[in-house]
Amino acid sequence: MINLIYLTILFPLIGFIINGVFGSKIKNEKVIGVIGSGAIGLSFLIVVFAFFETLSLPVKERTHIVELFTWLKVGGLDVSIAYQVDQLSLVMALIVTGVGFVIHVYSIGYMHGDKAFWRFFAYLNLFIFTMMNLILADNFVLMFLGWEGVGLCSYLLIGFWYDKDFEKSTTSAAGLKAFIVNRIGDVGFLLGMFLIYLVFNSLNFAEVFSRATTFHISEHIFTLIAIFLFIGATGKSAQIPLYVWLPDAMAGPTPVSALIHAATMVTAGVYMVARTSIIFASAPTAMMVVAVIGVFTAFFAATIGMVQNDIKKVLAYSTISQLGYMFLAMGAGAFSAGIFHVMTHAFFKALLFLGAGSVIHSMHEQQDIRHYGGLKKYMPVTYGTFLVAAIAISGVPPLSGFFSKDEILWYSYTNIGFVFWLIGVITAVMTAFYMFRLQFLTFHGKSRFDEKKTHPHESPRVMTIPLIILAVLAAIGGFIGIPELFSGEHGNLFHSWLEPIFKSAELKLSYFGSHSHFEEYLFMIISIVGAVAGILVAGYIYLRKPQVADRLSARFKSIYRLLLNKYYVDEAYDATVVNPLVNTSKSFLWKIFDSKIIDGFINAVASWIGNLSSLIRKIQTGVVQSYALVMMIGILLALFWIIMSL
Repeated sequence: MINLIYLTILFPLIGFIINGVFGSKIKNEKVIGVIGSGAIGLSFLIVVFAFFETLSLPVKERTHIVELFTWLKVGGLDVSIAYQVDQLSLVMALIVTGVGFVIHVYSIGYMHGDKAFWRFFAYLNLFIFTMMNLILADNFVLMFLGWEGVGLCSYLLIGFWYDKDFEKSTTSAAGLKAFIVNRIGDVGFLLGMFLIYLVFNSLNFAEVFSRATTFHISEHIFTLIAIFLFIGATGKSAQIPLYVWLPDAMAGPTPVSALIHAATMVTAGVYMVARTSIIFASAPTAMMVVAVIGVFTAFFAATIGMVQNDIKKVLAYSTISQLGYMFLAMGAGAFSAGIFHVMTHAFFKALLFLGAGSVIHSMHEQQDIRHYGGLKKYMPVTYGTFLVAAIAISGVPPLSGFFSKDEILWYSYTNIGFVFWLIGVITAVMTAFYMFRLQFLTFHGKSRFDEKKTHPHESPRVMTIPLIILAVLAAIGGFIGIPELFSGEHGNLFHSWLEPIFKSAELKLSYFGSHSHFEEYLFMIISIVGAVAGILVAGYIYLRKPQVADRLSARFKSIYRLLLNKYYVDEAYDATVVNPLVNTSKSFLWKIFDSKIIDGFINAVASWIGNLSSLIRKIQTGVVQSYALVMMIGILLALFWIIMSL
């Protein structure tokens, strides 16, 4: 099946073409849903077979390149449409196709009755096609093709409901914002690619990474390349300062939020850093930049998430925060731990978004959690699965989030220092608090809506079965990465699986030290106690003493307003960047430079040619005698010239 890995990319493309071209003529939603979901299901099966085939091979033979054809061959640049099947790409492919399939099935119920049902599934299939190109590519050019493709699909899916208003901006405006912010990051990625080709004379992964370990190259060059690549990652994976597009992206349909903005696309930046780990490991300064940006983003977004009232906005800032954890792992050199958290996060965050979608679907598009309450009795399946996800993301054992988050915190302490661990733990406590604030305000307490008008109800089975599947994965998915502290001689299976991919990078890192098991137990206990404390505080405030929340918000009014308005970052960007550019474009570039200078020059040339043509036009009188006279004069002049030349 390894040699057929290209089918995992071909099937979504076929699904996109069928639904995109013929979908409007297919009136049956089930047929459209089966085509869209079936394409991803087939891709998932091929990846599963490829995984087990790879697992049966010796470690040294687990990397395969499946080349289809030569794409570009210009000068020294040789780029093929070729796919790299190894431990890292298989993990990502399993996440994308597996979680993607579940979300496709869920979408059949969620998007029921939508006038553009077929177009939605066409876009979803196109997204999987481009995402699979990104993660399976064996060179930077093909990766960048997928990178730009998922950006395009993000724009299309965020703005899918272009005729609906959310808050003060349309979904199309949110899609445009995501598109533009990502393009800013992509400039960094492009510059990194240009510099890689300039230094290594190749854009093929195997050649670049091999030369990165053997060539004697200045650390400053590696740092420059790594920083450029990381700029691209901050855009795609919503890190400071390019995170502002992700909260607005919640304007799209909830399955879009689950698939693109929680489980797959936003982790593309993390995957890219992991794939280029040897370059980052050769640039300690860049590694520290990644760690600082990651931990600061995690903390920053968590503080905002604590006070948001839109159910999807809470989850959006949670996603930004969790992505910060992943980059903290990358900066700490714990590449396997970062990818492990990518996997567990895909399970519980996709579940949270789909659970939120179930609630929104039941509450007739109401997204303000202040108008929920008491939904537990109406939506038992959604409640139970959402609770599992909330516990998992809070880092409570033995659910999946505990294993991946604790591993990141431990490596941040051992590799880059206590301060990073401390900020990470504080962020984990805030995560537990705001997730259970969301849980309690949504499902517990008294109903804060008109039950006679709203009639909340459980979602259909086509939506609840995907919730149950993801809940099981969120609950047990972490056991594949049990720390060596508990697994003994078997070791961390997930780390062992990815070890060959990151071995060269880890050998370059110099800050791996030894610490006692007592320290590891101690920090683990502190992390668990912090998570439980966050849950208990949320329960005390929002279940036992609801009035406390009002008193706290009144007492710390300025801080509360600052967090509620997201530190006014969007307003600051508008004031310092967006508005000056727009105003300059309108007042100078358009009204003066474009209208007066460019248009004036073009109009002047046109006027001059028009005047000249008017003079020449007079020669064409339409009188035959005049033409004959001119011809005779011409003939006489020619004869005169010939005679004089003799």
